[in-house]
Amino acid sequence: MRFLMIASYAESLIAFRGPLMEALQDSGLEMHVAAPGLLEGHPVRVALEARGVVVHHFPLDRTGRNPLADFRTLFALYRLMRGIRPDSMMSYTIKPVIYGMLAGWLARVPRRFALITGLGYTFRDEEGRNSLRAVVLRLYTLALRQAHITFFQNPDDEALFRRSGILARHKRSCIVNGSGVDIASFQVAPLPDDGPRFLLVARLLGDKGVREYAEAARRIRARRSGARFGLVGWIDTSPDAIAQHELDEWVADGTVDFLGRLSDVRPAIAGCNVFVLPSYGEGTPRAVLEAMAMGRPIITTDAPGCRETVVDGDNGLLVPVKSAGALEQAMMRLIEDWEQVERMGQRSRQIAEHKYDVHKINAAMLREMGFG
Repeated sequence: MRFLMIASYAESLIAFRGPLMEALQDSGLEMHVAAPGLLEGHPVRVALEARGVVVHHFPLDRTGRNPLADFRTLFALYRLMRGIRPDSMMSYTIKPVIYGMLAGWLARVPRRFALITGLGYTFRDEEGRNSLRAVVLRLYTLALRQAHITFFQNPDDEALFRRSGILARHKRSCIVNGSGVDIASFQVAPLPDDGPRFLLVARLLGDKGVREYAEAARRIRARRSGARFGLVGWIDTSPDAIAQHELDEWVADGTVDFLGRLSDVRPAIAGCNVFVLPSYGEGTPRAVLEAMAMGRPIITTDAPGCRETVVDGDNGLLVPVKSAGALEQAMMRLIEDWEQVERMGQRSRQIAEHKYDVHKINAAMLREMGFG
């Protein structure tokens, strides 16, 4: 039996879905993946083929709005599926879900699964993009009619899809605890003792709360010059991306220590005392789970996907969305109470082991899909 997984971003296949692919292969399935850019010699392609995965490229403009380009994506996926004839398929992120589900239905793939990993910028932007949002909602509605199961990574997103009619009442859905984290690979690391060290790991987008993080850091450094604020990530092509000049200004005045894009975030997490993600909403943030597994307290927002990772006052602190002032206060609270930082970090690891172990999450997904 063949299983096809469709992604919009090649690197995510290994970083976020690697253990799930291995679990599917261990169930006896022939694993196929498709993502844009996976041409001969691409390092992700080489790594996947070494694992026995069959790799396919298809055209996709992840953030583009050209309907002709999107039609080419739909047609390419249809041709791909007619060629390899998978017995089951799964797609994740907006365009692969929409065009993957439609192509899978047209190609008569017997079992089709959608994974909603977050709502994205289109759902959160409220300034002048109502027409685009309406188009996305209609396409999502049409696409998810063709899904046999839709997986969500938090209950808020599922409730929104049900309430808005994107997911029909009779369609089956399942909530899982994010993509999970390999707790064996992300081991607890000792907390640095050379002063307050905060860290944010994210694509450099406005809706990740990067500007609020930088503003809170600026205010705290005016009072506590020894506090350091690490930033890991890269500037994305999204309309919501942080501008290069903003990042340059933060680095030049010492507001943040920019570490760039890292293939392995574990050394950066080990170098911080507290992990911060002031996001406006997520599926379930993978970087937060990794920091929890390494024994770090979390400051994040009371927003979908983020709030599920933190019990306020237990393993971290919750702050309102879009509030640099509240974020500053939460950071100062932990700066002034070192024992609380240690206790919260220990609780983060315990929660990661109990709730977010990737092998437990993947086993639950395989059971739902009929492979368990």
